[in-house]
Amino acid sequence: MDWKLELVAVPVSDVDRAKAFYTEKVGFNADHDHKVSDEIRFVQLTPSGSACSIALGTGIVDSAPGSVKGLQLVVADIEAARAELAGRGVEVSEVQEFPWGSFVFFSDPDGNAWAVQQLPARG
Repeated sequence: MDWKLELVAVPVSDVDRAKAFYTEKVGFNADHDHKVSDEIRFVQLTPSGSACSIALGTGIVDSAPGSVKGLQLVVADIEAARAELAGRGVEVSEVQEFPWGSFVFFSDPDGNAWAVQQLPARG
């Protein structure tokens, strides 16, 4: 049986601000934005090339805004990824090299923390 992770809820304090950050600055695709009721709004955003999306909204998660740490994206070229993020206005760390890959780090306006990794060469 295949088990596919396809959606991760990210708690935010301002859905419109978070949606703008992830689409305009990070470059995620806006898949859905539905107001189900006065209490529930569901926004689904997907990184380009990813099978897993994030969900923002109201009434979809009880976690405190900014409480998600350790979300990770994987890219083929960490320098290009850093340049793209910085060019879009994201406060992104310098590239950090580890035996398990090269990384940059950033947070959304609420403090949800992301890592971007380029895997080390295999062989």
